[in-house]
Amino acid sequence: MSNKYLNSNLKLFSLNSNKPLAEEIAKEMGLELGKSSVARFSDGEIQINIEESIRGCEVFVIQSTSFPVNEHIMELLIMIDALKRASAKTINIVIPYYGYARQDRKARSREPITAKLLANLLETAGATRIIALDLHAPQIQGFFDIPIDHLMGVPILSDYFSNKNLDELVIVSPDHGGVTRARKMADRLKAPIAIIDKRRPKPNVAEVMNIIGNIDGKTCILIDDIIDTAGTITLAANALVEHGAKEVYACCTHAVLSGPAMERIQNSSIKELVVTNTISIAEEKKIDKLIELSIASLIGEAIIRVYEDQSVSTLFD
Repeated sequence: MSNKYLNSNLKLFSLNSNKPLAEEIAKEMGLELGKSSVARFSDGEIQINIEESIRGCEVFVIQSTSFPVNEHIMELLIMIDALKRASAKTINIVIPYYGYARQDRKARSREPITAKLLANLLETAGATRIIALDLHAPQIQGFFDIPIDHLMGVPILSDYFSNKNLDELVIVSPDHGGVTRARKMADRLKAPIAIIDKRRPKPNVAEVMNIIGNIDGKTCILIDDIIDTAGTITLAANALVEHGAKEVYACCTHAVLSGPAMERIQNSSIKELVVTNTISIAEEKKIDKLIELSIASLIGEAIIRVYEDQSVSTLFD
């Protein structure tokens, strides 16, 4: 991309959750990141200062609400307030990974719907638009009363596997909820799908039941949106091998990879785990099996299209 936006009304800011991704997006767009500082008082209170004029500008802020989730959410809310009070024309929040998205409904009585609460907080703070990538549940778009552009990670993951020229592919959803996502990848790779029928007795505990579809002698690609403790995906991979799969790849958009995740992946039947860089991955988690793909050009292009009032859906339709 050219640097025609260098002296424009388009300003790009980054907070602390994923600076490397923000820098890559800025480079793709031929822009410098806006000047701002995030400091802390000794008791942990966050203090944000925007160090350049943004009056009348269309501002885009890049921040994943990833670990430490609550710190990053507060940074974002305070930044929005600072931008609003500094007379930004629009405040566009780019959230590559939307934390709390798994709490999108009342599965049991007396539970909160925290994904909706977070949407309320962002709107109340003063956000005018959201750009998100692979929300855990698409209905979260309806939790906002401001425009939201929902980008997809499937095309990037599909292109990677397409270039590997794997034979006898089957795309596998690790549960019933992910079938639509598996179907999108299957359509792109011209492959059939299979589904793992699984029960989840409680959060972060999974139990594989049986496999729907023919995976005997096939190369399987497991696809999910989030891999957190990797219990579901590693159980699924091992079950596929036990049921006759030739080899198993796994992929996801959001590599949360907390707790025992890396150890489980290392010891599992997964040949490669392909992820995107929506969440900054710590160096100690970067094992040989982990392949990281960049979403910088996708987000950069989406920002430009929003700024220029062009269609965003054509990026992945």
